Amino acid sequence: HSTSSLPKNGGAIAGTLLYAEIPTDWAEERLIKVADMGFDGEKPLKSMPFHSEMSDAVFMSGPVLARAGEATGETKYFDQCANHIRFIQDLCLRDDGLYRHSPLNEAAWGRGNGFPALGLAMVLDHLPENHPDRASLETSFKGHLNALADHQDANGMWHQIIDMPDSYAEFTSTCMIAYAIARGIDTELLNASIWNPRLFAAWSGIKARIGSDGETLYNVCEGTGKQPTLEAYYRRKAILGKDSRGGAMAILLAEELIQQFGTENR
Repeated sequence: HSTSSLPKNGGAIAGTLLYAEIPTDWAEERLIKVADMGFDGEKPLKSMPFHSEMSDAVFMSGPVLARAGEATGETKYFDQCANHIRFIQDLCLRDDGLYRHSPLNEAAWGRGNGFPALGLAMVLDHLPENHPDRASLETSFKGHLNALADHQDANGMWHQIIDMPDSYAEFTSTCMIAYAIARGIDTELLNASIWNPRLFAAWSGIKARIGSDGETLYNVCEGTGKQPTLEAYYRRKAILGKDSRGGAMAILLAEELIQQFGTENR
């Protein structure tokens, strides 16, 4: 739990969310130290570092800042959270409501849309109701999910490239989008009668892609930085086997479904 070193990439910043769940002074100290990477002294930077201009960064840094605001009661962290999200949206949010993965091309990579859906859901769970950016972030959250709804396939899945149905149905993006839908339903940002069928269709599709051993997963996109072309996203390897990212996202969703609906929907 040393606070002597700081994260060197976005994934390590996101990993700091673990500290937000540990009720000790040293864990809170680490959370605040990482959130302070978004500031030069008291002056907010244009965004959190290591975003690499990727839509992933909505999740990689947004929730950490929101949790720091919740832990300290200091508005500056909530403000910088909203500022960081707007920065990424200016780079990556397309006119049709989907996210391009990066400004290099218009490809709406699956996990590149799962990350902002998941990240904004987590931010809204901790952003105060009276924060001046709350309404706009809620509108953004709902707008993104409405755009994604148009691309859910007949098996409940979202694809490696969201708006390209000939790309493969991808496991992790479906888990993340479904989690965001579940949180939206629970907080009444989404109408349950409309969204419950989409949520459980996604869960059905996810379960069908988990082997009987509970470990083998089907069609998890390999690790993917920003790619130069649309074709490069098509060519990303689909993993068949064990995958920690896919497993973690499935467990996150399953836990949320159990909390909301009980074990009968597991």
